[in-house]
Amino acid sequence: MSWNRTQKSALAIVTTTSFLGTFLISSVNIALPAIEEVFEMNALTLSWIITGFLLSSAILLLPLGRWADLTGIKRIYKTGATIFAISTVLCAFATSGEMLILLRVLKGVGGAMVMTTGAAILVSVFPASERGKALGITVAAVYMGLAMGPFAGGFLTQQLGWRSIFLISGILGLISVTITWLYLGKDAPVKEPRKINLKGSFIYAMSLSTLVIGSSAIPTIKGWMLLGVGLVLMALFIMIEKKVEFPVINIEMFTRNRLFAFSNLAALINYSATFAIVFLLSLYLQKIKELSPQEAGSILLAQPLVMAILSPLSGRLSDKIEPRYLATSGMGLCTLGLALFAFVGEQTSAGLIIFYLIIMGTGFALFSSPNLNTIMSSVEKHQYAIASGVSATMRVVGQMVSMTLVTLFFAIYIGQARISEVPSEQFINGMSAAFMAFAIICFIGMWFSFYRGKMRN
Repeated sequence: MSWNRTQKSALAIVTTTSFLGTFLISSVNIALPAIEEVFEMNALTLSWIITGFLLSSAILLLPLGRWADLTGIKRIYKTGATIFAISTVLCAFATSGEMLILLRVLKGVGGAMVMTTGAAILVSVFPASERGKALGITVAAVYMGLAMGPFAGGFLTQQLGWRSIFLISGILGLISVTITWLYLGKDAPVKEPRKINLKGSFIYAMSLSTLVIGSSAIPTIKGWMLLGVGLVLMALFIMIEKKVEFPVINIEMFTRNRLFAFSNLAALINYSATFAIVFLLSLYLQKIKELSPQEAGSILLAQPLVMAILSPLSGRLSDKIEPRYLATSGMGLCTLGLALFAFVGEQTSAGLIIFYLIIMGTGFALFSSPNLNTIMSSVEKHQYAIASGVSATMRVVGQMVSMTLVTLFFAIYIGQARISEVPSEQFINGMSAAFMAFAIICFIGMWFSFYRGKMRN
């Protein structure tokens, strides 16, 4: 079946944005030591360059999904792509660390608009027989972004400076935005009346913000108090969602569908345990091993490259083998890899680091596609968009939790010092503690992955 211009344009637009999103996250990780040196940021503040983007995305993913239902998915996508591209360009001209963090938060707003509507746009323009192929291309773009980010980011940082990452990515984003406004078209009028639960959205945002800020302030009393407030607000949000007519998220999808609930919890835990790997290793390779950004990026290429190769294969296998067996095996490999990273020291060879990354990449590939297959297969057809939004939220919240835990361990082991000034042994101790905590978290996630139930009767 040949694709028409609308379908090709939609696929090109969504694929480009999917690539740029993960490319920027993984490439910026490599540039963090250079950014730290320019703005003289301490370890805790530096981590907020990543966390700020994730936090604003996580807060807005679900509310913006509802808003898109009300006003039109294409309109929200266009607005989000524009915000994302412009804020990316502005990041290249940041004059302070605080300004860069604020621009990253703004970019997270645009990112949330794009993430919550991209898949829905493809589903709306492609027939059922072609949707899997189209969505598969965008997934490949996500992994290509992850694979190319560390290497390209390291090359650009070393040859042209860290600002070139944002400038080049922003220019590509602006080209994509131009195509979006010219060829994506307009939304059909929304006939079904919908309302937005503003009270629930506000409490949800306050809960996530308080939890993240509180975690970064631990072990102080203020940190524990903010954590407690965040948990209370999350409980209040769930209570409100059960009662309102138009909830931000249908809680019954979790309470009455164990396959859906446990698969999403497994995803949340897996991303919480694995996302910060590149952040930690990029600092380790450049600080401890004294590698250039380009050399560090080349090593970090191993994990996403394995993921890009194996994920389509594991996705096809999950159509024949019960997905929970593949996903749980994948989490087991991730647990092993994280535990091995906990014992990395100053004398660990680059070859061994690459081997550990291959283990992690294989584990994540075995987990990711089968787990997503289970999530989407566990709901009715009319719930596909909601399930996709929840899955994206689990991913972003998990990434945010991962960075929050790193911030916590930096606070305990490094404090307010700059990473470049911290003794090597002190940094390695903090990194090892973080990796061991991630390994324990991932091991716990194996229980949810295995006991989710069977996808096929």
